[in-house]
This record gives sequence, C-alpha cells and structure tokens, in this order.
Amino acid sequence: MTGSVLLQTEREFVLPRGFVDDSGTLHRDGVMRMATAADELLPLREPAVLKNPAYLTVVVLSRVVTRLGGLALITPSTIEKLFAVDVAYLQDLYNELNSEDGAPALSVGCPRCGHDFEVGRPSLGGS
Repeated sequence: MTGSVLLQTEREFVLPRGFVDDSGTLHRDGVMRMATAADELLPLREPAVLKNPAYLTVVVLSRVVTRLGGLALITPSTIEKLFAVDVAYLQDLYNELNSEDGAPALSVGCPRCGHDFEVGRPSLGGS
C-alpha cells in the first residue's frame, strides 16, 4: 500500500497593491490554482498573443487566478489593469505553484549527438 501525498493545487494570496475596480473598490486577496496543459497551450492560439507574445502572461494569469476580492470573473482585461508590481507578484506565485521544487521536468537526448541532458519546466515570464 502506498502512502498518500497531499498535493496543493491552489494558493491564497494578497497582492502588494491590489486591483481597483470601476467603483473604486480595492481587491487584494485572491486564489490562484495550478495550471493545466490547456491553460498553457490554448492561449497560444489567441489573436492577441499571436500579435504580441508577451500578452501570453496576461491570458494565462486570467485563467489560473480563480478569485480576486469580490470580483465574479477574472478576465485578461482585469489582469491588464493590475499594477506592474502585482503582475510580477502573480508571475512569481505562478512559477512557484507550478514548479517541481527545482526538479527537472524532462530528461532529453540530443538527436544529433545523443548527449542526454535535463530541461526544466518553462516559467511564466517576469522576474
């Protein structure tokens, strides 16, 4: 019988500055969930990402931030309106939540020379 492993798939956070909605309400606390393959792949088809690859961060974050204060829906427009320090904070949280604690994601071999090496999981832009 194998032991059970607790997998944390969501993390609560508090933004350094916060999102101010159209009514002037400040939203700082939220929840981010782990990304799925679809969260990382489907945004690559978005026209805005095709025009500007840096926009990938905005789209991915809008998919994985499941709660921000009292907002009913997190959209790319919501992420666009965050202060830069808050976006950087969310990028760091995304990378931490989706990392494998520094373990390499893949062991691959060069098709030309056959040399084996390890490739880490890609990170979501930022610092």
